[in-house]
Amino acid sequence: MSIHRGPDGLARCAWVGDDPEYRRYHDEEWGRPLHGDRALFEKLSLEGFQAGLSWITILRKRPRFREVFAGFEPEAVARFDEGDIERLMADPGIVRNRAKIVATIGNARIVEQMDAGELDALMWSFAPTGRRPRPAALTDVPAATPESAVLSKELRRRGFRFVGPTTMYALMQSTGMVDDHVAGCWRAASPSTNR
Repeated sequence: MSIHRGPDGLARCAWVGDDPEYRRYHDEEWGRPLHGDRALFEKLSLEGFQAGLSWITILRKRPRFREVFAGFEPEAVARFDEGDIERLMADPGIVRNRAKIVATIGNARIVEQMDAGELDALMWSFAPTGRRPRPAALTDVPAATPESAVLSKELRRRGFRFVGPTTMYALMQSTGMVDDHVAGCWRAASPSTNR
């Protein structure tokens, strides 16, 4: 089943289910174009933390992540030190994975060295061009694409971590670089602008 009709009567991508937070995220964020270095750094970080977990886990913890990671301002996160790592490892409100925490700080240091707008331009340069067929079913949605693989490769070349092709495809979906709302979803019927 690729479509789920919510309690409000709207048909949505079935992964949403009946969770109110997932509904809000699907309706207001997922697949809508997202720009800005800070916003994309946050999404990059959260997608990295999500690896191996469900997105709803990260979504529910996102307010705390924002609080303890200085609003995902790259310049602030880049200044985190060993004491901050220990502080974060002790915080039950986030995903306490040392490798992911260290990677987020390292990634912030890379972003800090970039020019303003460079992260945005870099990431969006890998967005597919042209119209893609709308997925008819959830089974038509890929886990990764050639574009997400080359984005992953370029980010790794620059030193970023937790940026594998599958994670980067999830980022492309969530930031509107691709529109994977399945046919029949009310969002699929809405006009879509990927840039």
